[in-house]
Amino acid sequence: MRVCVIGAGASGMMASIVLARGGADVALVEKNEKFGKKLYITGKGRCNLTNDCELDDMFANVVHGEKFLRSSLYGFTPQDTMAFFEDSGLKLVVERGNRVFPFSQKSSDVIKTLQIEIANLKVETYLGTEVKEIRKNADGFKVVTPWESLECDKVVVATGGMSYPSTGSTGDGYAFARAFGLKIVEPRQALVPIIVKQNVSALQGISLKNVNLCAIDENGKEIASEFGEMLFTNRGLSGPIALTISSYINRKQNVRLSLDLKPALDENTLDKRILRDFDERKNQDIKNVTRALLPERLNAYVLKCANIAESKKVNEITKQERAKLVETIKNLRFDVSALAPFSEAIVTAGGVDLKCLKPTCECKDVEGLYFVGETIDVDALTGGFNLQLAFATAVCAARDILKSAQG
Repeated sequence: MRVCVIGAGASGMMASIVLARGGADVALVEKNEKFGKKLYITGKGRCNLTNDCELDDMFANVVHGEKFLRSSLYGFTPQDTMAFFEDSGLKLVVERGNRVFPFSQKSSDVIKTLQIEIANLKVETYLGTEVKEIRKNADGFKVVTPWESLECDKVVVATGGMSYPSTGSTGDGYAFARAFGLKIVEPRQALVPIIVKQNVSALQGISLKNVNLCAIDENGKEIASEFGEMLFTNRGLSGPIALTISSYINRKQNVRLSLDLKPALDENTLDKRILRDFDERKNQDIKNVTRALLPERLNAYVLKCANIAESKKVNEITKQERAKLVETIKNLRFDVSALAPFSEAIVTAGGVDLKCLKPTCECKDVEGLYFVGETIDVDALTGGFNLQLAFATAVCAARDILKSAQG
């Protein structure tokens, strides 16, 4: 059984190893000059390779494709991923939120572990080799490169999505899929900063903790709500909760965001707090009083949104203005203009439509052709979940190929 794996990222390398361990003759083709180019920058160069959680938590962190992924994730759990790397000689450490990293804190060690195993298994590798076309013939497939055509029985496409295109993720797999008549769900940025219509350039660099961000659709229905840390950019919102929200709104139109700057206080309690501060400092400018609640630049922005002049004396503030201030602090509105480009996205949502695939990641209508990892319409939140999906789908496809060979 000869198998051609296209793409030497996380899923491509894993698929090659499992196939070679099972006795398959494997050719691994990568258009970059080295393995794991995108893997190298994941987790800010530390490589959060999985999450040491139970499967229920794993599925809860899947944004798209949870039902489809059940076969893959039950077959290769996060704990299986950890065991795979530890058995291959890579020491791991589990950090906050069950995030799993190499003990060395170097993504290069994850890549090196996979490379060594690939070399030991004598996988035939083709670096700097771009696949131009995949052809189906009576005997299997022909994978066409600029220099030669590779004959094989099965093909695994592991070319990634479109996020971080500088690493080679430029949607090659979608072109291969379309050539075989497969439907592509429009690729969209996921885990990416959100660009808003309001001018927030004055807030750039402000980091907030313990705030709540809610996304609301054009019908007023809540799409998602996240509590935690957030960061303002010159164009919009970033940081953990904004990135998470982006994955839930990337297929929606006319989304607005509501930022609660004081979620620990309900409106009544916040009003009493502000009123107490007003009573103590009646003759001061309001900007000097509300500064106790908010960072200086954000304070100025909130007062502007509440239509209150910064220099207005506290004893001149009306009850209606105070109510508007409370409402603005609890519901600071932003209208989504767009998501930041793929060059800033951690992962890609969309890809090969799951309806075109069996749970084993094999095409329903093209026997022997498999799509794994970020090429298919699955994505998850941050925390090692997306790499786990890449590894699990690769293992699922590889095992199916080995099973068919035995049959």
